Amino acid sequence: MAEQYFARKPAARHREREFSTTLRGATLSFHTDSAVFSRTEIDRGTRLLVEALEVRPRESILDLGTGYGPIGLAVAASVEDVNVVMSDVNRRAIALARRNARSNGLRVDIREGPLYEPVAGLSFHHVVANPPIRAGKSVVHGIVDGAPAHLVDTGSLWLVARTQQGAPSLGKKMREVFGTVDIVARGGGFRVLRSRLPGNP
Repeated sequence: MAEQYFARKPAARHREREFSTTLRGATLSFHTDSAVFSRTEIDRGTRLLVEALEVRPRESILDLGTGYGPIGLAVAASVEDVNVVMSDVNRRAIALARRNARSNGLRVDIREGPLYEPVAGLSFHHVVANPPIRAGKSVVHGIVDGAPAHLVDTGSLWLVARTQQGAPSLGKKMREVFGTVDIVARGGGFRVLRSRLPGNP
């Protein structure tokens, strides 16, 4: 059985590769490896989420569970003066994200650790994630439960999940925590869900 991409210190044999793709109108190159999520291409859910995000210049975003960095780096490449923080529990993924930030000439803040631990005391306009459904409800629900404490008063949580697998229960959890949830994009068997704090119209 392949090592899961949410392992903290992957021991799987390295299988590095590189590819280029366009996200949010920016052409980016990515180095990937074994034991990281979607190592051969940007998966459909992540691509749908990236293109649906509504981030304004000078806003801040936390890319939680960044993997090798497609979400955070796409935002950094396409939004002026944005403050991007990217985190992941997977040490190999963090190394790849840092390498990809350098190779694409992007300035971002990349931190290692589980859930919100690396950003204790920080708040953002947006928390964004393609949650690791296979890691279990404790992790996935932890993303939702912890989001309000790390959002500014007008902040939003953006998540993506498969329509027939994780989206219904994830949407229910988001509604429980935030009081509201919107489906902002659909496609390829995925839904992008967004919840806003009450102060956000």
